[in-house]
Amino acid sequence: MDLEIQQRVKDLAEKHGPENLVVVLGGAEGEASGLSAETVCAGDPTFAGPLAGVELGLGVYHVVEPEIKDECDAAVYDEQCGMMEMVLDVDDLINEVKTVRDQYSKYNK
Repeated sequence: MDLEIQQRVKDLAEKHGPENLVVVLGGAEGEASGLSAETVCAGDPTFAGPLAGVELGLGVYHVVEPEIKDECDAAVYDEQCGMMEMVLDVDDLINEVKTVRDQYSKYNK
């Protein structure tokens, strides 16, 4: 997660309260998605960005998780994410993000 996005997330959490935010990731790799999830929950593990040492505890999901997919219009989801689901390791993405969420999120929605 780049430094600009980290700052946006931090600013939104300060403005609206972390209990009112849910981060939806769309990364193509489980490990990268897990790292992004950890960043918004437990703080930037690389200690390089605005979220270094900042434990926001945000709720975080990957767009392919049923909790998010079920909230989307099926036609729009299929158009925007259907192809992605066919070529990615969806189980790995879900597992990585869920593991981080279960461990660090204070605000699971």
